[in-house]
Amino acid sequence: MSAATAPTWDPGQYLRHAEHRARPFADLLARVRPPAGGPARIADLGCGPGNVTVQLAERWPAARITGYDNSPEMLAGTAAYAGPTAGGGRLDFAEADLTDWAPPRTYDLIVSNAALQWVPGHLDSFGPWLDAIAPGGTFAFQVPDNTDAPLHALMRELAASARWKERLAGVLRREDSVHDPLVYLERLAGLGCSVDVWQTTYMQILHGGDAVLDWSMGTGMRPVLTALADDPGARDAFVAEYRDLLREAYPAAPHGTVLPFRRLFAVARRPD
Repeated sequence: MSAATAPTWDPGQYLRHAEHRARPFADLLARVRPPAGGPARIADLGCGPGNVTVQLAERWPAARITGYDNSPEMLAGTAAYAGPTAGGGRLDFAEADLTDWAPPRTYDLIVSNAALQWVPGHLDSFGPWLDAIAPGGTFAFQVPDNTDAPLHALMRELAASARWKERLAGVLRREDSVHDPLVYLERLAGLGCSVDVWQTTYMQILHGGDAVLDWSMGTGMRPVLTALADDPGARDAFVAEYRDLLREAYPAAPHGTVLPFRRLFAVARRPD
């Protein structure tokens, strides 16, 4: 994202729904078939606070794993996970912006969990990234695939309303920040990979007051909160308007508030 729209992240807010956010990564890894002997080197693109990168070390404890992220706030929380792993490998973290990240070495596995939707033109990076994957290695990612859901549509409509359009023009991610599944399949297959692409809708049950707003404040709403950070009154007014819209779109029930959340997955394996 551009400097004007790059969000400031709040790891504490993000991790309030850590279990729901981590589950898709586990589902993605379940479909990864690593080279014989397991991956020796792994890159996690957009690692956030590192809580899901740990899943890589748990599954492949002998691997050397590096998590990359461009948020100082997120990277500050990764220190708790960095260091030697149980199987003789190592888990490290480094600052990098995925808009221009160039692999510094060859990897057996490059993964990305809910990050590429923030990277304009990410399709064009697939070729260089795959060139850095060893024969038989894998590129695997998942992204939210729900920009048409009320969660995002209502926020875009509110940001484009008369009260907010001047202050929030160009701040939010576009509807095409994630492509159609067929686009990913054809791009990766065209680069010589065997490809598995699928979608899953998670019927997430969230708890607490205004739970969907709380979810959004950890991710999709970050650009708005960043853009209005210097004007707390305006920020609170936008949050209140958006909260009321979400209450109607996602009514609370005795068992919690259901947030249907569709995600797109892709696993691309280079030939041996």
